[in-house]
Amino acid sequence: PTCWFCCLPSANHSFSCISLGAHSACTFQYIEYSVTMVINPHKLGVHKVLQHIPLNKVFDAPAKARLAKAVNIADLRLCAKQRAHKMVFDYLDSGADDEISLRRGKDAYSELEMHYHILAGLKPPLDMRTKIFGCDVKLPFFACPTAGNRMFHWEGETAAAKAAEHHGSLYGLSSLATTGITEIGEICKQPKVFQLYVWKDRELVKEVLAKAKEGGFNALALTVDFTWYGNRERDIRNDFSIPPKYTINQMIEAIKKPAWTYDFLSHEPYTYACINTDVPADSLAAFVNSQIAPEFDWKDAEWLLGEWGGPAAVKGVVRPDDAIRAVETGFSTMWVSNHGARQLETSPATIDVLPSIREAVGPDVEIIMDGGVQRGTDICKALALGADSVGVGKPYLYGLAAGGTDGVIKALEILRVELDRAMGLLGVANVDDLKKRGPGLIKRRHASSRDYPDRYAYERGYGGGVI
Repeated sequence: PTCWFCCLPSANHSFSCISLGAHSACTFQYIEYSVTMVINPHKLGVHKVLQHIPLNKVFDAPAKARLAKAVNIADLRLCAKQRAHKMVFDYLDSGADDEISLRRGKDAYSELEMHYHILAGLKPPLDMRTKIFGCDVKLPFFACPTAGNRMFHWEGETAAAKAAEHHGSLYGLSSLATTGITEIGEICKQPKVFQLYVWKDRELVKEVLAKAKEGGFNALALTVDFTWYGNRERDIRNDFSIPPKYTINQMIEAIKKPAWTYDFLSHEPYTYACINTDVPADSLAAFVNSQIAPEFDWKDAEWLLGEWGGPAAVKGVVRPDDAIRAVETGFSTMWVSNHGARQLETSPATIDVLPSIREAVGPDVEIIMDGGVQRGTDICKALALGADSVGVGKPYLYGLAAGGTDGVIKALEILRVELDRAMGLLGVANVDDLKKRGPGLIKRRHASSRDYPDRYAYERGYGGGVI
């Protein structure tokens, strides 16, 4: 018997061995062969024709009108839902399993009251400048690194990079980005953090780290809560794939969303540009999946820090003991996160565990927090309870899916204005003042039915929406 992939003896390369990624090279070659056999519009060169027919503005006119009327992040969510392919929107919008953690992550902020000071003698705009990874930025929040941004809009990561440049905020790039490190460096001169997954192949890790250093990235964020892939049931129901499968259902959904579909068909097929620009995202996805290393441990983390040699965050911390271990290992920053409630169902709301992490590591260790943020008041509460800065994911991706660069700029502007208002009404003049006085300004109350939105809230996306 021989290996189905490389024809070597199956004693060395069994099918189960391949499924676990032990023989990823063969898997990769097989997937490459399979993909080349699939006929789709990009392989037929349809995009080369459509890119010379400027219909994007026509199809995008309704989306731009909706975007202009958006008042808050919930509005941007609805704009994204109306423009993006259903499969793509649900991938962005969903959480793991029953989406309990997704809802709790948002509900947790409702249980925190803001006990404001009066007659503080402040006037807008307030000073929101701070430092993240030791670098000066104009905002204490930023767009988190997220994978595959060109899935949501053809501008992809460049939209978020331009928005960071516009607002003077930190920019985060995922190692599974669909835009290259060099291109991002040319667009965004702001401080940048590069996010890395726990790969098995150390040569691949070294190669990616070298690219990040050459690209002017100031810090590294190691994602440690992605050693298994979360159970995202909306994706399963939608038969999610990158790029879309050309089934009847997917084509019907594509017809319903002409702006997204024309963008997709009139631009080059996207690749995971930080790893290998020669391989399309659909085939590389399986290769990347085979590269995730569940066995990655603290010793491996020490090796990684030695290879990087600069400021580094461990992303995915929810326990004080893990935070202490991470500091002892050499990480300069704790990134409190549960991966957007997309991994382990019933993992805790990050705002709930934040104070315990701050208490464990003390006042001098930098803490970033993300998760559940939908309002500037949410950011304000996180800064008050121990975070030095706050990452946002879904809010800016809603903006991206709704309207590219303009949508991301608007998402960050909405949060900036809301945060400015919250700080002013709370009676704090700047971020340092908020962090210093924060614990006395934010108090927890017992939840009640009055804390949560009305019966139409699910239509507006509260708690992640419904299937």
